[in-house]
Amino acid sequence: MKRDAAPPGEGAAPEVLALAKVIARLRSEFADLEGIAATTAVVERAKGVLMAQEGVSADTAYQVLLDHAGGRGHTLLEECWITLGQVGSRTPSGTGPPVSAYAPAEAVCAQKEQVSSPFSRGRYRRGHSGSEPALRPFLARIAEGLAAAHNGDDIAELLRTVLGGATGVDAVMIYSLTSAGSLELTGRAGIDEALAGQWRHVPPLSGIAALEAIADRRALWLENPAQDARRYLLIGDPPQRWPSRAWLPVPADGPPKAAIGFLRSEPGPFAADTRALLRRAARLCAGPLGWPEQAHDDGEAAGDAVVASVQRILDAMAGPAVLLTPLRSASGEVEDYRIDAAAPESVDVAGRRGKELVGRQVLETYPTVAGTALWDGYLETLTTGTTYEGEPFTYEEVVTGVPQQSVYSVRASRLEGHLVVSWVRHDTSEREARRLADMQRLGNLGWAGWNLATDTVIWSEQVYAIFDRDPREGPIALEELPAHLLTDDLPKLGAAVQRLLSDGEAIDQPFRITTAHGVRHLRIVAEAQTDADGTPVEVHGFFQDLTAQRGAELALRESERAVLLQRGMLQAERTLATRLQDTLLPIPEQSLELAGLRVDVAYVPADSGVNVGGDWYSAIGLPDESALFVVGDVAGHGLAAVGTMAQLRFTAKGMTVTGSPLPDVLHRLNTLLLHTASDPSAGATATMVMGRYQPWDRRLIWVRAGHLPPLLIRGDRADFLEQPPGSLLGASFDSSYGQAVIDLLPGDRLLLYTDGLVEEPGEDIEVGLDRFSATALRLIREGRGEALTRTLAAMRPGNRDDICVLEIRVPDDGP
Repeated sequence: MKRDAAPPGEGAAPEVLALAKVIARLRSEFADLEGIAATTAVVERAKGVLMAQEGVSADTAYQVLLDHAGGRGHTLLEECWITLGQVGSRTPSGTGPPVSAYAPAEAVCAQKEQVSSPFSRGRYRRGHSGSEPALRPFLARIAEGLAAAHNGDDIAELLRTVLGGATGVDAVMIYSLTSAGSLELTGRAGIDEALAGQWRHVPPLSGIAALEAIADRRALWLENPAQDARRYLLIGDPPQRWPSRAWLPVPADGPPKAAIGFLRSEPGPFAADTRALLRRAARLCAGPLGWPEQAHDDGEAAGDAVVASVQRILDAMAGPAVLLTPLRSASGEVEDYRIDAAAPESVDVAGRRGKELVGRQVLETYPTVAGTALWDGYLETLTTGTTYEGEPFTYEEVVTGVPQQSVYSVRASRLEGHLVVSWVRHDTSEREARRLADMQRLGNLGWAGWNLATDTVIWSEQVYAIFDRDPREGPIALEELPAHLLTDDLPKLGAAVQRLLSDGEAIDQPFRITTAHGVRHLRIVAEAQTDADGTPVEVHGFFQDLTAQRGAELALRESERAVLLQRGMLQAERTLATRLQDTLLPIPEQSLELAGLRVDVAYVPADSGVNVGGDWYSAIGLPDESALFVVGDVAGHGLAAVGTMAQLRFTAKGMTVTGSPLPDVLHRLNTLLLHTASDPSAGATATMVMGRYQPWDRRLIWVRAGHLPPLLIRGDRADFLEQPPGSLLGASFDSSYGQAVIDLLPGDRLLLYTDGLVEEPGEDIEVGLDRFSATALRLIREGRGEALTRTLAAMRPGNRDDICVLEIRVPDDGP
């Protein structure tokens, strides 16, 4: 066997050993200096950014970085990377230890949260138990590693190494957006060469998750492979290799230009703190992946720097505040103040808000403050530097033309020759609270809020009323909500809750709940407030009870359905009634010859409505060579009217053929209608005029039952026949009927008709009769008497009732 090799330095001369120790020490010091140099470069670049942005010295910039890091719980290097990421500063090139020198991260917790229900609070809460990841150590390691990263592959490997144990991420991909809109793979870790080559260049196609994350400026959490595969092209060979993945846009000063993909081999949703960790990691990478040159403006004036800095602060403030610059006269006295910066909630009497006020003068926006104690306080603060805090005072303003008085307190302090002024309106809270309560009551809605960090849920009083819940029981927990929902609404509301609490998307979702008073139709409208990393930290919105509205909608829909059904039934009834009427009352196309008389008939149905009327006629020869003429009008429309008309027509015809006197016919028809009605007070009624013509002596015997009188045209006169007694058919058992007789002469015309020919709504019947007789006589004089019935019927456009006209004409050469 060979002898074991001697350890290094064994047997070496003492001077050699000493030299080896010096070399080892120098190597160690060089490695440390190399890391310090890389870190120092990042710090110096961050200081330069603050010096350019804020117009401060190098020492002040360094102190600002230290203060921000301490206040936000960051390391100095982490704060520097965040500062550089906000302006897209490029990481300086340098040398340093390779990323692989970092040891794998330890597991964050013994058990990872595996929550699948969208109604689980633990899925969305921030830092709700000690078993969840402590973000700070991992972010600090990423910040330190970024100082030594040379390229995108180093950054990807750093993220995979540091975050792998904490989040289950075993592959990272970094894509950058090109000027042509395509994606280039600029960094990868855990991705083999073949797969990287396949996905190195991605054209601007739809269905690319990384491209959508950049375009929409929002994180995409792909946690359902089957569903995600229908929408996106999933990277992987096979794609099921990573059942859950996330694509996060890298924050930038402007539209994002890069996206980082975190791919996990374990299924299930990303926990809330895991999402927060990945968001903050992507934010740290904004500097190294941004690559634009450092922005600076060495010529910016100190005053402009102050204004710009104050405007940035005011933009983040709640409440009204402005920065005032004094405007002095030639003698140096302050004449007015110019508003150079304004908070978004600052409003003047004209309704101008926020930056709309910038550039305007105080006396233009608040004209009545000149000469007041407030004006003197401004001047004293500007002169002495002492802070002015005035007593509450009443200020009158005109709102929509109505003077209103409000109470204000104003505070002013000096800032390098400017005044920072803020104020509080004391009566606003009470007024707005009253308005809010009225709005909730009138709109049947109530507001709600949930702080995900403290797990605090707040409901207004109206929400308890909407959910039919005792306020002493407190708000319904998210896990309890499914028990109150209708089963059919669970999937849609669950998806909406997940979009709101996981992705920070605003939602407007209807759903239904069960209460002791029945099912209620509700609506939730909510939005999420996110932190700097885009993670939802608070949710607010409102619930609205739409039960009454929904009930009205259902009633209206049911009414529409009933109307359509009724219309269909009426149309079918009209079709059937029309066919029956056509069968029972065939209208002859030419004149008839009966008992030596010429007979013409015209029938015109009503222009409107879907029902068929009960107007009818009959003209038949009798066994003794006489002729029977009848015109009738049954009250009502539809099948019932047609049925009654058929009864009357055939009964009258049958009784007359058997020789019954005409008054007896009417009496029996009256009895028939009264007996066939199930309710005599609401039975069918009808009018009739009936005449029997004897050709051997040209005599017409006629009767009537409540009908309009026949019109006789003889020579140059048109007269209505005097009527015999006779009341409406079907009105009373005590009705009696008489008859009248008239002898017709050659050339006579006798017109029997229904009321549709003469009646007009709101007009006396005598007016209609006079118009009818005059029109008939005029038509004959004008030589238009050959088709008199059709002409008269056609002259009633827009008729609201059926029209039936029967003309009996005695020829000039008749017997």
